[in-house]
Amino acid sequence: MLSGWLEEANRISVMTGAGVSTESGIPDFRSSRGLWTEDLSRTEVMSRSYFMSHPEKFWFYFKEIFQTKLSSQHLPNRGHLFLKRLEELGKDVSIFTQNVDGLHEKAGSGKVYNMHGSIQTAACPECGASYGLDHIHEEDVPRCSSRTETGEKCGTILKSDVVLFGDFVQHMEEIYSSVDQSDLLIVMGTSLEVYPVNQIPKDFRYRGNKKMVLINREPTRLDHLFDLVIHDSIGDTVDETEQCMKKARQ
Repeated sequence: MLSGWLEEANRISVMTGAGVSTESGIPDFRSSRGLWTEDLSRTEVMSRSYFMSHPEKFWFYFKEIFQTKLSSQHLPNRGHLFLKRLEELGKDVSIFTQNVDGLHEKAGSGKVYNMHGSIQTAACPECGASYGLDHIHEEDVPRCSSRTETGEKCGTILKSDVVLFGDFVQHMEEIYSSVDQSDLLIVMGTSLEVYPVNQIPKDFRYRGNKKMVLINREPTRLDHLFDLVIHDSIGDTVDETEQCMKKARQ
């Protein structure tokens, strides 16, 4: 069924969550260490307010949570590569990801929208200078190394480009525009618990004769909205789908 819908679709919108990257060895954010003290949670330390009040401590916890992603050693898996191959088949694929690991870009996908920002960069809150992972790794607390008008080093503690609690989710206008023009919506590896991204399937459901597919190991509260729900490995699912598509062309 999925293979047939993919063959028929010209424009495809894809929403991906943490489950897409678990086969690459990147754990779900929600399954990482929950508490470091009796009264300090991930939600608190990964917030804009915590960064503003405790920027040095923020970076300690940030690097604890995202240490596997910061390692830059993870590679795209079957799910990422399958979406790239859809492009190679001539499909117009727009990927809207809640992940910050950059694996869709590593896979070579052309239209990737990082709704929760990126682990790959950080910026200076004062002058706006941007820095990559190498600079972020240089010190426990990364600082801006640009020079002021007087020639002095800025030295301001950088803010990660990951969207923090209290920040706005990015690319909401783009995703609504994309789903409006798409024939097929595929949701992969997300529990659909996070607002406002979880509103997208609800909106798509009422946009005429269009198909919606959910691929996620565990059931979600929005399963009933989808035309096809697959509770299985993303890698196994896309492998089977791709085999069906190849047979149909023979």
